[in-house]
Amino acid sequence: MTLYICRSLISRSLKNPSYLHRPHISFSFSLFFFSSSREAHPSHTVAVADYLIERHQFSPETASKVSSVVAYLKNPEKSDSVLSFLKETGFSKIHLEQVIKSVPQVLSANLDHNIKPKIKIFHDSGFSPTDIVEIISADPWILTRSANRLGPSILALKNVLGSNVDVSRILKVSGWFLKQDLEKTMKPNIEFMMSCGISSSQITKFVYNFPRFLLHKPESVKEFVKKVDEMGFNRKSGMFLHAIRAVSSMTAENWEHKLELFRNLGFSEDDILSVFRRVPQVFAVSERKIKEATKVLLSTGKYDISFIISHAELLICSVEQRLKPRLRVLEILERKKLLLRKLSITTACKISDKKFFEKYVFPYSKEVGKVFTVNKGS
Repeated sequence: MTLYICRSLISRSLKNPSYLHRPHISFSFSLFFFSSSREAHPSHTVAVADYLIERHQFSPETASKVSSVVAYLKNPEKSDSVLSFLKETGFSKIHLEQVIKSVPQVLSANLDHNIKPKIKIFHDSGFSPTDIVEIISADPWILTRSANRLGPSILALKNVLGSNVDVSRILKVSGWFLKQDLEKTMKPNIEFMMSCGISSSQITKFVYNFPRFLLHKPESVKEFVKKVDEMGFNRKSGMFLHAIRAVSSMTAENWEHKLELFRNLGFSEDDILSVFRRVPQVFAVSERKIKEATKVLLSTGKYDISFIISHAELLICSVEQRLKPRLRVLEILERKKLLLRKLSITTACKISDKKFFEKYVFPYSKEVGKVFTVNKGS
């Protein structure tokens, strides 16, 4: 890469001798050679971009991104040993590129003290080589985690989820669990949740679906529960945990903005409380999406705000992928009187894509097949 820059500058100077006499070019040119001199970079150092492309055949895109963080390697042999060890562990070139793009510092890591101990912890915990590669590639910052905390975190997750298969599954989605002290976050939060009457099965589902929720500070989680209690929520409700999560997903200021949005749409204070107790997930939906879904429903002329208040779960649906295409299908089927009995939009939006297609699209493909496909893909 340095050779390329040099050739480029020389080529320009030959085509236009005055090029190098320009003040900024002359300065840049001399600075280039000064920065490349042996005094500035001892002979044993190498440019990271050259090293990655020429020595390990990594892509120019990877080389460019890594070199923007780490320009030179003082000990390329040390980097060779790290990359060779990871290859022997099962990392492909694609995996290695993912790792060094996320954590360029890995190239200068101490293999025996920083890398090997962490791989060993995963091996000793019973994870397969394939799982280890996929977990670390999904979140390479795991390699910067203290080895002393890595093992306890994996064990804490296993105690909650029950098996390495489940632990592996969650870590491939979110490595955050291995960056936190779970003894100070997840463990006390789970204990508190269970003391509130929330079942372990509900909590396990939340670990998968909302992994960062249980990593809040325990005092924050207690505040979330207090706020939900103050809104008259029944702790025995299956929506209790969803209500806590909804409150945790926004600041106090954003919460007030969300309440103001519902008021502006025509919800009374009692309506807002009623919706929160029935469908708390709606409060975690973006304001833009709530406005769009409301606009689409009102534009049909068949539904008003009172209907939306009673069926607030519709505000959770994807507007483009679910609400619009299904409304269009129902409109066509009803207009052509093809339905044996009337189908409500709430029922239509609750069922899976597969079931909806089998019951309301495939049998009437001539009438709605194209409309459904086009809208679904939009």
